[in-house]
Amino acid sequence: MDNSKKLDVEFQEAYERATHTKLRFPPDLMLHFYAYYKRATNDSEIYNLANPDNEQLITAFKMNAIFQVKNLSSNEAKKEYIKLVNKHIPK
Repeated sequence: MDNSKKLDVEFQEAYERATHTKLRFPPDLMLHFYAYYKRATNDSEIYNLANPDNEQLITAFKMNAIFQVKNLSSNEAKKEYIKLVNKHIPK
């Protein structure tokens, strides 16, 4: 398996662990998870956070988190997301 596919598999496994954990995290850590995930997946929603259903403060924090990772490549963001999951969510 080449490195890119291996990274994709590891990222998907980390995402599944993060999605199904019963652990609760402080908001600042959740924003890191959010930003790395959005950047890793190149999710177009990161550029359209001005959703009328979101509270303005939450939207501002999300935009700030995204801004902080904007210079990472998708693969760099995947690696950071995996590190974050491995650090905070036991297998």
